[in-house]
Amino acid sequence: MDMSRRNSFISQSVLLLLCFTFKAYTSMASNTISPGQSLSGNQTITSPGGIFELGFFTPGNSQNHYIGIWYKKLQKTVVWVANRNQPVSDPSSSALHLFQNGNLTLLNQSKSAVWSTHDPSLPVFSNSTKAMLLDNGNFVITDAFNSSVIIWQSFDHPTDTWLPGGKLGYSKVTNEKLTLTPWRSPENPAPGIFSLEIEQNGTSFLLLYNGSIRYWTTGPWTGKIFTNVPEIELNHYITNVTYVSNEMGSYVSYDAVNPDVFIRYVLDISGQFKAYKWGKDFPQGNSIWLRPSEHCEVYGFCGASSICNQQQVHLCDCLEGFQPKSPNDWELADHTDGCVRKVPLQCSAGNGGNDTFVVVPDVRFPNNSKTLAAENINECKSACLRNCSCTAFAYDNECLVWTGGLFNVKQLTLDEKVGKVLHLRIAASEAIEVKKESKTLWIVIGVLGGLLAVLLIIAVIAKNECSGEGFEVVEGSLVMFRYRVLRSATKNFSLKLGEGGFGSVFKGTLQNSTPIAVKRLNCPKQADKQFLTEVRTIGKVQHINLVRLRGFCAETSKRFLVYDYMPNGSLESVLFQKSPIVLDWKARYNIAAGTARGLAYLHEECRECIIHCDIKPENILLDAEYAPKIADFGLAKLMSRDFSRIITTMQGTRGYIAPEWISGEAITPKADAFSYGMLLFELISGRRNRDLLGDGLQNYFPTRVANVVTKEEDVITLLDCRLEGNADKEELMRACKAACWCIQDDEKDRPSMGQVVQLLEGVIELGIPPIPQFLDRFSKSLDEAIDYHDYISSASDSRHGYSSNITISGA
Repeated sequence: MDMSRRNSFISQSVLLLLCFTFKAYTSMASNTISPGQSLSGNQTITSPGGIFELGFFTPGNSQNHYIGIWYKKLQKTVVWVANRNQPVSDPSSSALHLFQNGNLTLLNQSKSAVWSTHDPSLPVFSNSTKAMLLDNGNFVITDAFNSSVIIWQSFDHPTDTWLPGGKLGYSKVTNEKLTLTPWRSPENPAPGIFSLEIEQNGTSFLLLYNGSIRYWTTGPWTGKIFTNVPEIELNHYITNVTYVSNEMGSYVSYDAVNPDVFIRYVLDISGQFKAYKWGKDFPQGNSIWLRPSEHCEVYGFCGASSICNQQQVHLCDCLEGFQPKSPNDWELADHTDGCVRKVPLQCSAGNGGNDTFVVVPDVRFPNNSKTLAAENINECKSACLRNCSCTAFAYDNECLVWTGGLFNVKQLTLDEKVGKVLHLRIAASEAIEVKKESKTLWIVIGVLGGLLAVLLIIAVIAKNECSGEGFEVVEGSLVMFRYRVLRSATKNFSLKLGEGGFGSVFKGTLQNSTPIAVKRLNCPKQADKQFLTEVRTIGKVQHINLVRLRGFCAETSKRFLVYDYMPNGSLESVLFQKSPIVLDWKARYNIAAGTARGLAYLHEECRECIIHCDIKPENILLDAEYAPKIADFGLAKLMSRDFSRIITTMQGTRGYIAPEWISGEAITPKADAFSYGMLLFELISGRRNRDLLGDGLQNYFPTRVANVVTKEEDVITLLDCRLEGNADKEELMRACKAACWCIQDDEKDRPSMGQVVQLLEGVIELGIPPIPQFLDRFSKSLDEAIDYHDYISSASDSRHGYSSNITISGA
């Protein structure tokens, strides 16, 4: 620091000390800090419209304090942080102070500057500046008499969030990039290892790991869109997306369409680039777009020597023989430090020592492999052992070896291509220890399992002998009811709500006046342990668009599930039966979107993918606000021993099941997508698909929709006549497209339910879907065929049908 800057800093400190000593500063305006004023403790300033607030905040359970900006009414969603790397411990004795010369400085309890806007190249303003928080979230220092003169602004120093009006890009004047960097963890806003940056001498924006390794790009700017983000043009929440390149630099900016809908783009802790919307209709803030779509596609998300599994709740695990390098960070979902060996390799030059290999099956190989000359797997293994830096090898028609940390190992799912086998190098002593631990673990599991079985039998006997309350909480909020309690609550199962292949449902009321729905299962006899295991799995699955499982009953051969009662019944009862209620288009669209979100959660966010296998209006229940709740999820797995028999007896299922059920192919989540598409047709028309055959097969409703969408005709003609054309035409077209894409013949052509959600929300555009071949053939088939499955069945190989060919993948 030169002498002039040192003197300037000393004079600023003296001024601030005087302010603290005499508390002589005047009260500040609600959104402004004037020269000589400070913010400390719980003091904040608020933007004129009450949208944003600035002050000290503490993230999560941290003991550190930061100066930040957040949405005032959105649970302190922070959009900017000043002192990301330099927190203060006591905000009451720290202060954000605006000096007379226009320099805004954060001083800690020792009155040392920990953050400042000071730039030696800027002119000194004397008593003519002010700092203001604006309604767009920008915090600016301006000339007090001319607010258009910007001395400094937070938009020029973004952290992890990009707000409307802000810029991302590259300044040729300062030779600096306006980039986004995520927080390290929910409790630490320090910059993470990922970044969103503009391509040097180009127009693409890149997601980078460690500033150098690219794992996603927007593609180049075409004048209207980035090539890999075509949905920008269709986004209903942002406008004026502009790319500017001149002698000052290159940058992108955007504006919000609706001032009542607040949009923000965030580079998340996970390394994913996400867009959120917030407003009165979605008070919690909804995610409307993200790239990459999966955590495991983010380079280095799990760090070195780890494996990413998209199907697990805890996405990252250390590879065998490794442990987290930073356990505390790992617990906070920051895995970027990766894993380190528990036992070092015992290798010497030219000799593998006592090292050995463990097999890691069905994985995507790590990045940056090298190819060695080897004719078989043994030669490949020997070549790796001779190299002390070799950490893994694989033999797949050629010898591949890796050195150093292993990045981006991914556990592949059944829906993906068959993975490769990775041979991971570990110390021999670690391999022996792993075997001992495994053997000990199985012994412990066996002993505990036996004890639990005995205790369970004792508990059941005790419950049958004692009166008590008739229920007990067995896990979380899951309740195990006694049979007599359910019989009393349902008045001996007298009020039946419905019946299906899985069993009958009765209405009941508990002693505390809580209404419940009790499902009596038609299932084969199962061991208590198996039944309880499956029920507990279902009980842990909770989502706003899934019916909550309250409890169960398992006494002798009796099997019951107890759910929350849905006062407005099923979608089938409101949509098809003689009901005084006619759902308007807004309600139907919300039901379509909510059902899609529930299915996306089951398929993509549960620890194990859950395939429903029976999506139909009868299984979509409506709460008091007509919000959709998916029922009977997880029962396909619970009943899997006799599921083929149940499928053949399901009432109302024909007309919704995918063609692969008939052909005997393995069932995947795309079977639910097909059923959802058929349900979506019925939401649009207000009638069963097969009831609209009318004068001939050419009027089969899915065929009509496919023809209208393909020819881009007026979709209002497809709408339920009871709505008299009152619908958002754009939403109706999106719903029709989604339905047509969902019923494509080949499951690979159908979108995932996550993509369906994005399509309905207007985030992505899937284009005009082709007419499914089975519909085309169906429209030309004999008039006496009354169901498309009749046609498909007659065309299928006689060996196929509702038989043991059915396989539930991941259910």
